[in-house]
Amino acid sequence: MDSGAAASTGAAEPTQPPSEAEVLAAKVQTSLDNLGRTAKAPTRDQMKAAMLEAGAAQQTLELSIDKTPTGLAVDAIEAASVIANQCIIGQVRSGVASVVVLPVLASGRCFVGDQH
Repeated sequence: MDSGAAASTGAAEPTQPPSEAEVLAAKVQTSLDNLGRTAKAPTRDQMKAAMLEAGAAQQTLELSIDKTPTGLAVDAIEAASVIANQCIIGQVRSGVASVVVLPVLASGRCFVGDQH
């Protein structure tokens, strides 16, 4: 194969700009990483503040419960926000932040159930 042929196959594909959901997910990841460095098991208020700081819309923000039905503390609190028909869902567990982008549920929300 000549060098001209090798050069033509190495052309870079055009890249798409990140979606609104991808941009927010990256900001949420940074915000929750920062939170995880200071709080190994953040409270609902801390998770809410971190999500809002990242740019999540307060009107679509959902927070999981912090106590089980039997009164025990949960292992981790999750927070979610809808943007562009996608759910940005994050949690901090043992100081480690995780963020995922998933489709919005048929209800228009990110979490199942009525305790948000």
